[in-house]
Amino acid sequence: MDDEDRNIKMQQLVAEVFELAGALRRDGEATARSAGQTQARWQVMWIAATGRLSVAMIARRLGLARQSVQRVADAIVADELATFEPNPDHQRSPLLILTDGGQHALEQINDAGRIRNLSNAAILGDDGVTYLRELLARYRDALRD
Repeated sequence: MDDEDRNIKMQQLVAEVFELAGALRRDGEATARSAGQTQARWQVMWIAATGRLSVAMIARRLGLARQSVQRVADAIVADELATFEPNPDHQRSPLLILTDGGQHALEQINDAGRIRNLSNAAILGDDGVTYLRELLARYRDALRD
């Protein structure tokens, strides 16, 4: 395969990934909506639940601007799904911590997502899911370098 063929194949791959990202966003919105939330809230709550993280840290993990994550975090706090707690490592960057209500909302969304994911995983099979995850991770890591 020559360089031109490789270039065309990579363009096709990127187009497929963009289309997949759009499909995942639409599916995520539907999943989050089943629990009265949005996909943006689901993503922020999901990452916040993984540890004691600031908005800036959550934004980096999601690859989003801090300001957009801050708006979502403020809305989640206003709805009493999370609180801001002091950050011992950075006085001006509080930690976003889910409340019991936020943890419950996240569990509701995740439960709805599990049902959808099981039917989607059946299409690929267990080995296919593992292989695709590995390929996507390798490609993501290559883009980071």
